[in-house]
Amino acid sequence: MAGDHRHQAFEVLLREHRGIVLKVASLYARSADDRNDLVQEICVQLWRSFASYDPGRARFSTWLYRIALNVAISSLRRMDGAERLEPLQSHHLDTIGGEPSPEPDERLVLLYRVIGELDALNRALILLYLEDRSYAEMAEILGISETNIATKLGRIKQTLRSHMASAPKART
Repeated sequence: MAGDHRHQAFEVLLREHRGIVLKVASLYARSADDRNDLVQEICVQLWRSFASYDPGRARFSTWLYRIALNVAISSLRRMDGAERLEPLQSHHLDTIGGEPSPEPDERLVLLYRVIGELDALNRALILLYLEDRSYAEMAEILGISETNIATKLGRIKQTLRSHMASAPKART
């Protein structure tokens, strides 16, 4: 009986936070098949770890992000890292968050490409940053200090600015 209750609680929480799993899979997987495989792998790991989830220690979304990103990064490393990275396209960032652009300009395409070229950890940081997560929450999810978060985000922003400075200006 307790197993049924736990199973139902897991299903409810996963349904409520399914968007996080989809965002992480979209950020780290190349094709639709790869994304579906990654979603399944994340869900299996979430279920395996659910018995250790303690709502008193972390919000479910924080716990879920931590596991989903670890699974995605591990999966990426198993598949030989950089060869499996796909530059982000506009449809990826539509999944990640924000309003979709009606007509992406060259600068937006360049921004997506530069984000897509970031290493796995920095991609995770950008995902969490775009989700408007606090530095404390990002640090808890990624297992690094808030100072390290601030430093890495500063470097990512500098990289993005430098790439964007060389891009053609958008038409007005």
